[in-house]
Amino acid sequence: MSFAKSERAALCDLLDEVGPQAPTLCAGWTAHDMAAHLWTRETDPLAAPGIVVKPLAGLTERRLAEAKARWPYAELVDKVRHGPAPASVFSFPGVDLEANTVEYFVHHEDVRRAQPDWGVRQLPDSVEDWLWRRLKLMARVMFRGVGTGLVLERAVQVPGDTPETIRALPGNEIVTLIGTPSELLLFAYGRGTHAVVEMVGPDDAVAKVRAARLAV
Repeated sequence: MSFAKSERAALCDLLDEVGPQAPTLCAGWTAHDMAAHLWTRETDPLAAPGIVVKPLAGLTERRLAEAKARWPYAELVDKVRHGPAPASVFSFPGVDLEANTVEYFVHHEDVRRAQPDWGVRQLPDSVEDWLWRRLKLMARVMFRGVGTGLVLERAVQVPGDTPETIRALPGNEIVTLIGTPSELLLFAYGRGTHAVVEMVGPDDAVAKVRAARLAV
């Protein structure tokens, strides 16, 4: 089973466990909102554009509300668990890996880390390697606008090893973010209050990066 599929299954199990009113790291979203988002993203072509295009966000919110009203929470979670309809673009070969690996990992952590007594998971090396490659491709876009130079440093597993780095943004002042690829990815996606990442650099530059990535 791919990581995208295993994260989908684990997230749905967790949504069943915590119930519809459980909090998430997405500001203003309950677990019920999360389930509605995941379903409409893959299934509702009218709702999907507003996820990434802000002027259409109002339409997306209406479609999310309609999904929540149409199905009981448990049924909506079950729909997410079973994946997109055959006609959905998300069911095309290869799309699940590229479009859902990060989506389901981040949202799984959004629910996990909003609950008490959460802990950092140790992911397989193959998953961390995949996420690191994704960071190499997307770091400049993910961190645009933070206002300082930025380097990502992959935390080493063996003391003394030379760490891998990504030069995300140039600048006169440089902040280095140190963590596993999964934690760096969570930080990049705005989960700064819960991502386990060390920031090294001038205080004013660190403050800029912290302010830019503390909230979804």
